[in-house]
Amino acid sequence: MKKTIFIILSVFTLMFTSCMTSEDQVSFRSEITEQSILIDGGNVMIPAILTLPKGDFKAPVVIMEHGTGSEKNEAGDGYKMLAPSLAKRGIASLRFDFPGSGDSEESYLLYTNAEAVRETQVVADYLSTLNDIDSSRIGLLGWSQGGTDVLLAASNNETYKSVATWAGALELVDMVSAQMREEAMATGQTKMEFGWRDSLDLSKEWIEQAESMDVLAAVENIKAPIGSFHGTLDNTVPFSDSEMVQEKSSNNMSELIPIENADHTFLIFSGDLTVYNELKMKTVEWFVKTL
Repeated sequence: MKKTIFIILSVFTLMFTSCMTSEDQVSFRSEITEQSILIDGGNVMIPAILTLPKGDFKAPVVIMEHGTGSEKNEAGDGYKMLAPSLAKRGIASLRFDFPGSGDSEESYLLYTNAEAVRETQVVADYLSTLNDIDSSRIGLLGWSQGGTDVLLAASNNETYKSVATWAGALELVDMVSAQMREEAMATGQTKMEFGWRDSLDLSKEWIEQAESMDVLAAVENIKAPIGSFHGTLDNTVPFSDSEMVQEKSSNNMSELIPIENADHTFLIFSGDLTVYNELKMKTVEWFVKTL
């Protein structure tokens, strides 16, 4: 009888194993890996970098979204340095370029807050197809305007289990002068000038959406915990923006995490990464706790 049971179990195991294709199996990763990929976003192609932790398990993942005038590695390589730190704690990450930024070959005119929300979902859907990713544990991280985008993306959307912002902005219209607005309304576009990079072509739709959006109302409809990381000396996005986000969040795990004496870029260009490393460490711990 025991021999018969053993044979039946062996046959069942063989049948189950044979039904599993290579597409169903989690790969074994002998080390942390990084891969440049191109995601089909329908009307755009989305350049991205996927970082996977060592091991053979389905990993939780953080989608990283960059701010105005930046790109997927972010200011001072802030996201590039964060990715392996997350991976060392078993968390994958995917950082990507919005239209007209970094390696994107699209026009920046395509970029709006609505397009950012749409592309966030495209990226999440792509990650959900990967055997190495646990699609029930997807987090979002956004810096500055990227913070705006992740708050909007997570509103009324239970795809995302955790949200974090680095100096997330509630208002974007202060980047647009009256002259820029007038030109955009008349011609469909204007230019946003920077002192540290080439100008960007800004669409009329970008301005209209920035004027009409209500980020705090969106926050009220986020069920996931929100970690608001903000430099206490930020003179670009007020520290009070993160305080107001926390006031509106309904999740009791949400938290305001001040980074003392940090500016908008967390002193990443100062030559001393002490403050940035504090931000990085606390961000990793946030996602370990909430994903």
